[in-house]
Amino acid sequence: MQAVMLGCVLGLLPATWMHVVTGDRLRTTADAPRTDVAVVFGAGLWDGEPSPYLAHRLDAAAELYRAGRVEVVLVTGDNSREDYDEPDAMRAYLTRHGVPDSRIVSDYAGFDTWDSCVRAKKIFGVDEAVLISQGFHIRRAVALCQEAGVASYGVGVDAKHDATWYYGGTRELFAAGKAALDAVFEPDPRFLGRKEPGVQEALASAR
Repeated sequence: MQAVMLGCVLGLLPATWMHVVTGDRLRTTADAPRTDVAVVFGAGLWDGEPSPYLAHRLDAAAELYRAGRVEVVLVTGDNSREDYDEPDAMRAYLTRHGVPDSRIVSDYAGFDTWDSCVRAKKIFGVDEAVLISQGFHIRRAVALCQEAGVASYGVGVDAKHDATWYYGGTRELFAAGKAALDAVFEPDPRFLGRKEPGVQEALASAR
């Protein structure tokens, strides 16, 4: 019984850590702080178009841009295959919803949350950002970006409580453990590469 209780306590430690470090850093689109950069994490494509979950994230980013709360949107996602390109699909969606192409920067190697956060800091030079994702994921995103050196606030967008939502919430229980390990050991992303000036150039064009 004691072993089971100890296992439960250890299993909950990563989730507890995420709640502690993100407790005062969650916002809505209405009260998100004015920040140069918003970061939108990929969430899958359906027939080459953003999935409904990803579309909700992009809608929030477009709303923040139109409200003058962010100047540039960094879209980060998976482009590991020639026939699968999250960042370009995200860019196209944003431009259709009022965000100028010149204000969108693409990270094609955002293969997971930690990689996206590290690359935002080391490759794109982002020091502060508003992060956008679903509520079940946003705490992990903020916690990891904070650890990667990006001062972050999170906007958790609403989502229909369907099978995908329940899957995502369950997945976070296990992902929290990996997030804690990433924060402790700070592994290099799957692909780091050279620094890219896209964010700075987009900000310069906004001035």
